[in-house]
Amino acid sequence: MSLNSFGHLFRFTTWGESHGPAIGAVVDGCPPGIALGEGDIQPWLDKRRPGTSRFTTQRQEPDQVRILSGVFEGRTTGTPISLMIENVDQRSKDYSEVANAYRPGHADYAYDAKYGFRDYRGGGRSSARETASRVAAGAVARLVIPQVRIRAWVEAIGGDAIDPANFDDAQIDANPFFCPDADAAVRWEALIDSARKAGSSLGAVIACEATGVPAGWGAPLYAKLDSELAAAMMSINAVKGVEIGDGFAAAALRGEENADPMRPGEAGPEFLANHAGGIAGGIATGQPIRVRVAFKPTSSILIPVETVTRQGEASNIQTKGRHDPCVGIRGAPVVEAMMALVLADQSLLHRGQCG
Repeated sequence: MSLNSFGHLFRFTTWGESHGPAIGAVVDGCPPGIALGEGDIQPWLDKRRPGTSRFTTQRQEPDQVRILSGVFEGRTTGTPISLMIENVDQRSKDYSEVANAYRPGHADYAYDAKYGFRDYRGGGRSSARETASRVAAGAVARLVIPQVRIRAWVEAIGGDAIDPANFDDAQIDANPFFCPDADAAVRWEALIDSARKAGSSLGAVIACEATGVPAGWGAPLYAKLDSELAAAMMSINAVKGVEIGDGFAAAALRGEENADPMRPGEAGPEFLANHAGGIAGGIATGQPIRVRVAFKPTSSILIPVETVTRQGEASNIQTKGRHDPCVGIRGAPVVEAMMALVLADQSLLHRGQCG
């Protein structure tokens, strides 16, 4: 059985570890004839790349992608597309203490309990480094659904949220936080600097919207579009919660408040609200698909935390090395990638069943 793959018709498998020689992805099921080169993938990897500001890990990885298969004369062949990203700035010695003691909040103990041993260098497969492979695969997925625009932004860091009235799409690419609120971005600088200097970390909430998704993508019950999205987002390292549309807030509404009223339109029904996040009964309604994702604080921190060793002895641990004070900052490109991967898969599933 494979527990490293995701998708149905458009399927990808990631491979590699944080401190191994390379990481990568194999994308299978991509339709043939699509123009694809490394230049179509690299800009998305650059958005996620570490070391681009003082607010992220200072690990210096160029994240240069190589296409090893599945492309001939600049177009996809319909065969598996193999993507490779070399690791060039590993410092495994930083994890000597982690080799014998578990980091609370990290996957150290859980991996050991399952496999009987683990790759403690940066967390191996449990490291956020793995998400670069997803971003590379997501770049391919975007080319399958060119009519869809996907945009993610950070909505809150450490409990400090943006003001929706200040939302400016142009600001998302103008600051290191993927923040659409210029005022919030200024506040977050001080917030993250304070956490980093204290040796601590912060959580974040990321919102993502996909527009141009036609009504009909998805399926009832066991392949619902929202359940596929929830599974995709929950598979991202450090994610602990996912909301579609109003999410948990819908539980506090009355039926008439939660409804998305409709009126006749020239191209079909026009919706007057979008509490459902663009999905009803597991199927896209044609409205924007809206998802919110909660990232926990980075588990690798310098502040000592009580733990146990592999031998079961009481201990304290502080994790040295280079870590994101807020892993959610670089999560926005990853959330976009997973949205693209799900939607590309759903587009092919819809075409396969409904023509």
